Amino acid sequence: MVDTIDLFRKLGSGARFDLKRFRDDADQFQMVHKKTTDSISKNDTIDFDGLDFFGNSTAPLSSKENANCSKGKTRKRQRRKSKTEEDDDEVCVEKVKDVSEDENSTKKKKKKKKSSILDESNDQTNDDITIMRMKKKKKKAMGTSDDDDGDDDGEKQEETKSEKQTREKLIEQQKEKINILRKQHRITVHGADIPDPIESFSDLKRFKVSQTLLKNLQGNSYAEPTPIQMQAIPILIQQRELLACAPTGSGKTLSFILPLLHHLKEPKKCGLRAVVVSPTRELAQQIHREFVRMNEGLGLKIHVLTKAKASTIANSKTNHFDILVATPNRLVHLLQQDPPALQLSSVEWLVLDEGDKLFEEGDAGFRDQVAAIFQACDNPQIRHTLFSATLANNVEEWSKLHLDNVIRINIGARNAATDTVEQELVFVGQESGKLLAMRQIILRGFQPPVLVFVQSKDRAKELFNELIYDGLNVDVIHADRTQLQRENVVKSFRAGKIWILIATELMGRGIDFKGVNMVVNYDFPPTAVSYIHRIGRTGRAGRKGRAVTFFTEDDKINLRSIANVMRSSGCEIPEWMLQIKNPNKRTKKKLSKNPIERDQIKTSSKYDIQKSKQRKQMIEHSKTKKKDNNEEASTKDTDGK
Repeated sequence: MVDTIDLFRKLGSGARFDLKRFRDDADQFQMVHKKTTDSISKNDTIDFDGLDFFGNSTAPLSSKENANCSKGKTRKRQRRKSKTEEDDDEVCVEKVKDVSEDENSTKKKKKKKKSSILDESNDQTNDDITIMRMKKKKKKAMGTSDDDDGDDDGEKQEETKSEKQTREKLIEQQKEKINILRKQHRITVHGADIPDPIESFSDLKRFKVSQTLLKNLQGNSYAEPTPIQMQAIPILIQQRELLACAPTGSGKTLSFILPLLHHLKEPKKCGLRAVVVSPTRELAQQIHREFVRMNEGLGLKIHVLTKAKASTIANSKTNHFDILVATPNRLVHLLQQDPPALQLSSVEWLVLDEGDKLFEEGDAGFRDQVAAIFQACDNPQIRHTLFSATLANNVEEWSKLHLDNVIRINIGARNAATDTVEQELVFVGQESGKLLAMRQIILRGFQPPVLVFVQSKDRAKELFNELIYDGLNVDVIHADRTQLQRENVVKSFRAGKIWILIATELMGRGIDFKGVNMVVNYDFPPTAVSYIHRIGRTGRAGRKGRAVTFFTEDDKINLRSIANVMRSSGCEIPEWMLQIKNPNKRTKKKLSKNPIERDQIKTSSKYDIQKSKQRKQMIEHSKTKKKDNNEEASTKDTDGK
C-alpha cells in the first residue's frame, strides 16, 4: 500500500502551492526541506541531452540494470523525498514516472478524478492571481493603488449619502414652503398627488402655457393670482377633476377658463370640446364675455346658448364650435329633440359653475337637467369640474362617488362670507318699518351703485313703484321681464346709469357687478346659502363693501343661521341671537315650499288704501257699463236695418 505522503504527491503532481498561506500543511506533508549536501553543486556538469522531461536518462539499460530495476525504483522514491529546490519558499512536486501494474484499475480512476479536480482549482487560483497582477500593473501605470481604490469607493458612498440627504432636505424645505403659502392664503386641499400652487402667473411657464394667454392676462389687468387661482389652475392644467369652494368674487371664473384654453389650444372641426353650465342666463353671458377676452389670438369658437343662437346651433350639421356656455334648461331642450339637435360625445371638459344651485332638488334646482347632461357627455376621457361659493354635503359625497380621483379645494372657512364685506343686522319691527329704514339709508347718503334683494317679483315691482317717486335712478330686474330688457338693465347698471337696482334671487348667483358698494337685504334671506350669495355681490376682487339686512319678528326662524355666518366672518353678534332654537326639519321644508307671507310694500294708511280700492272698483264698474251700453246700441242698429 502506498503511504499517505506518496499518495498526496501523486495526486498533486505538477501543482504549485502557496507556502505563505499553507505553511503548516506543507510541513505536515513534508513538502519543504532544507538544502542538503547531496544537492547538485554548481561545478557539476549534467548531460541534459540524455534526460527526458522528468529528468530520467534515456540510455538503454543493461542486463544487470534490468535485474536491479525493481530495487532502483524504491531507491528513486527515497531520493525524490530528499530532493529540494533552490528556493526555500516554493517546491515543485515531481510527477511519478511509473506506477506499479499490480494496482487495481479502480484506484487509478479515483486518482485521475482527484488530480483533475485539484488541477482545475489550481488553474482558477492561478487565473485569479494573474488578473490581480494585471490590475496592479494598470494601477501603477495610472499612479493609483489598492488603497486609493478603497478610498474612492468610500468617497463615492459618502457622496451618494450626502446627495440623498441634500435631496431629502430640499424636498422637506419645498413642502414647508408650500404649506406656509397655503396657510397664508387659507388654502385647504384634500386628495392624492396634489400639484403645488403657483405664486405668480409667470410660474405658468413651467406648464408650457402659450405666450398669447400670458399676454391676455396682462392685457386684462390680471396682475397676481387669487388663492383659488393659485391652486385650481395647476390642478386643471394637469387634467385632474376638481371640486372647488371659494368665496364670492375670488376669481373662480378665470380658474377654469385659462386651463380650458390651454388644453384646447386651437380650433378643430370635431364638434364641441368644452361645455360650461350655469344656472342663469346673466351668469352665462358673463362667462362668455370672459372667454372672449382671454381668447384673443387663439381663434377658438365660443358661443353662448340663447334663443337666437339655439336655432343656428340646431340647424348646423358640422358643429364647428369649440366651447359652449349654456343654461341647463336650454341645453336639455336641444338634447331631448328627436333626433338630438346637439351632440356632446366629443366633449372633453364639463364645467358646472354654481354647482350647489345646479344640484338642488325641486323647482328651484336643476338636478334632473344636470343628470341628462352628464349622460349625453359620454366621452371616456372627459373631465368634470365644479365651482361654487357654497357646497352642501350631498354634493361633496356625490363628487367622491362619481368623479375620478377628485381633488377638493376650500378657500377660507367653508360656507362663510368674505372678510371684505362689512355686515350689519337692522331690526325694523314690522314690514312697514322696512321702507322707512330704506329711506333713512338714502337720506343719510350712500355711494351708488346699490343692489336691493327682495323675496319675489311682485314685491320687487311694489318697491320699485315706491322708490321711483323719490327722485332716484331706480330700476328692477326679474323673470317677467324680457331677455332684451334684462340685458339693457344690466348694461346700464354696469355703466352707472342706474343707482339702485331691485332684484330677486335671480341676481344673487355668480354675476359680477364690479364696484357695487352696498347690498341691502330688504327681505330676510330664507337660508344661509342665499345670504352668502347675496352679500357676495359686493366686496369682490379685494374691494371693500357693505351689507345691510332687515329683519322682523317673523324672521326669528332663520335668524340664528345668518348670525352664525356673520360670526364666522368676524362680525360681532349678540349672544341672544346665537341662543335661538333652530327650526325643525318640517318647518324648514314648509319654509322652502311656502315662504313667509309678507304685507304689501306701501306707505299709505289703511284708510287711503280702502279709498284707492273703492276708486278702482268704481272705475271698473263704469267700464263694464260702457261696454254693455255699446253692445245694446249695436244690437238696436242691426235690428232697425
